[in-house]
Amino acid sequence: MSRNNQAASDSEKLRKNAEKAVATLSLPTGEPDTKRLLYELQVHQVELEMQNSEMSHTQEELELSRNKFCQLYDFAPIGFFTFDRSGVIREVNLTGTKMLGLKRQMLINKPFVNFIADPVEKDSFLLHLQEVMQHHQTVQICELKLLRKGDSGMFHGVLQSIAPDSGKGMDSFIFSSIADGTITKDLSDKLQRAHDNLELTVAERTKALTSSNLQLRQEVDERIKAEASLLVAYAEIKSLKERLQAENIYLKQEVAETHNFNEIIGLSTALSQVFQRVEQVAPMNATVLLHGETGTGKGVIAQAIHKRSSRKDRPMITVNCTAIPANLFESELFGREKGAFTGAHLRQMGRFELADNGTIFLDEIGEMPMELQCKLLRVIQDGEFERLGSPRTTRVDVRIIAASNRNLEEEIKNGRFREDLFYRLNVFPIMIPPLRQRKDDIPLLVNHFVAKFNKKIGKKIETISKDTMLALQEYHWPGNIRELESVIERAIIISQGTTLQVLDRFDTFRKPGGPGDNEVKALANLEQEHILQVLQQTGWRIEGKSGAAVLLGLNPSTLRARIRKHGIHR
Repeated sequence: MSRNNQAASDSEKLRKNAEKAVATLSLPTGEPDTKRLLYELQVHQVELEMQNSEMSHTQEELELSRNKFCQLYDFAPIGFFTFDRSGVIREVNLTGTKMLGLKRQMLINKPFVNFIADPVEKDSFLLHLQEVMQHHQTVQICELKLLRKGDSGMFHGVLQSIAPDSGKGMDSFIFSSIADGTITKDLSDKLQRAHDNLELTVAERTKALTSSNLQLRQEVDERIKAEASLLVAYAEIKSLKERLQAENIYLKQEVAETHNFNEIIGLSTALSQVFQRVEQVAPMNATVLLHGETGTGKGVIAQAIHKRSSRKDRPMITVNCTAIPANLFESELFGREKGAFTGAHLRQMGRFELADNGTIFLDEIGEMPMELQCKLLRVIQDGEFERLGSPRTTRVDVRIIAASNRNLEEEIKNGRFREDLFYRLNVFPIMIPPLRQRKDDIPLLVNHFVAKFNKKIGKKIETISKDTMLALQEYHWPGNIRELESVIERAIIISQGTTLQVLDRFDTFRKPGGPGDNEVKALANLEQEHILQVLQQTGWRIEGKSGAAVLLGLNPSTLRARIRKHGIHR
């Protein structure tokens, strides 16, 4: 069998042994390509370990063989000399040094002819060398008289020489022995052949193992890079998935909610000033604070600012501060980790993360608990916060629009609102006028709501009497546009024919200080008593299907405003 075939056979045996060893291991689950690559990596690893073990064993055998060779060479009873082509001594054993009576260092690299006594025999030695080199693997004999330092001065010896096979790459050396006619040659030849074969085997195995190890290292490096890239991609996909899911849930909630109206309607001077302020601040990233009574349309103004800003392609996230229970305020705004508190079974993204690169609208900001106002201040100043239950800081880029129907400066005096937060929010204030200051806009709003509820209810109201419109314009509208919308919807429901019939008694409502002041006060007392009765009936529940707001036909924030207005306490 040729050397190449033998190497291929050895490699195949090694491969099978490695696969048997890997078969006993448990492979991780995963994609087929990943499992295949892991399997190949483990087979290569085991094969490499086997090869390394074999190489180590071979190296040990080589060292053992060398040691034996050195011992046999050095302590043989026959003198051994190694010459180069010109007869210079390259190596000598201990017996050879004793024969000549000189130390090894005095003999190495010295011409051997220096130690031949007879000048004629010096020429014979040189001819002997030529014969040896011409007849490889053939023993040549030459008798010589050698000089010995010390006692008798010279001794007679027989030089038996043989040149190694030139195919071994060592034809520049001659292995010789000097003795009294005795050969030890067979042992020397066997040791030399074993040494040469072992050197060649080690070189071949080292080359194969180096190549295999390099290939395996490259595959491992590529695998590590691929895994790192996959982990980064997976983290990005997971983050995007969480954001999309959270945005989808939020947008569904937004769509499900009933908006008061879909656009800003009005041509009054008071409203025109609001439009001008919106156009000024919308393109900027400045924080905006909307002031206005409940029902004046602060949410619609916030939407108008967002749609005219550079963030219009991202959602505007609305947070109704009156609708969030105090114990859930922090997790709703800033998110929470799984297990952050009892009942937190899932990781939740907060409203600020949803609004990243977009806008967040904090409606009724005056309802925010004092303990969270500091955390909000940090988000405004630094754009960072920590999720509830997480030590990791989250950074966001969010434009903030806040709104309040309260006098925040009074809230500051009463210790219910942070002064530093107020100044951060009040960068660009916009005052939204109440409906009673926009009388010219009431006909436009009435026509809009009539068209809206005609379509919703299936009516065909086409006309509104002058007296009805005048009554609507004279009413002071404490609930503002939201109250007007409710009045029109109720009127369309009860109207017969094509003319709007409003049965609400607006004639009893006058401006404060006017002729009907007593009637207004009486009606206010009646409203206070009615609200108190409904609250007691519902167990002071404001929101929900069985809440007082539903029974009274009011928005929960409107009802809360009227409770504060009338000073109603539980």
